[in-house]
Amino acid sequence: MNTYKLKTPLTDEDILKLKAGDVVLISGIIYTARDAAHKRLIDTINRGEELPFPIKGSVIYYVGPTPAPPGRPIGSAGPTTSYRMDPYAPTLYKLGLKASIGKGKRSDEVKKAMQEYKGVYLGATGGAGALLSQRIKDAKVIAYEDLGPEAVRELVVEDFPTLVINDVYGGELYVKPKL
Repeated sequence: MNTYKLKTPLTDEDILKLKAGDVVLISGIIYTARDAAHKRLIDTINRGEELPFPIKGSVIYYVGPTPAPPGRPIGSAGPTTSYRMDPYAPTLYKLGLKASIGKGKRSDEVKKAMQEYKGVYLGATGGAGALLSQRIKDAKVIAYEDLGPEAVRELVVEDFPTLVINDVYGGELYVKPKL
């Protein structure tokens, strides 16, 4: 297992060096979206309209943060269960999404899309939302404000800690090796 410090937007070269189990510290801009926002993103794509952020090279964090306490850009920001985004994720990977961050397993369709379009699935530690929020330096709502905590946000992160769960080679951290 290796540790990589990556800056967004991510490239194919960034993704191709990652293997399941590697630690990735992300710096730069990442975006938040959960299931209601994902449905709207796909509806936007289907209407031929432009997404509220550049999808090529981007990272989407599946999170619905709590309100920001005084002096902080965001409240607790722990990952949500990723499978709820699985119906939408393959389309986003096809359009250039390079990584999604969440918790839990992904569907076979999402894993295939990551392999085909050079993307990865990164895990963030569930239950550590307060600690993860300390790596978020700025946060602003950029779309779907009516969704409250599930609105799309642009986050500026510094060394945001993740683990590669699924890589482009079919590797998966959650699968036990056959003996």
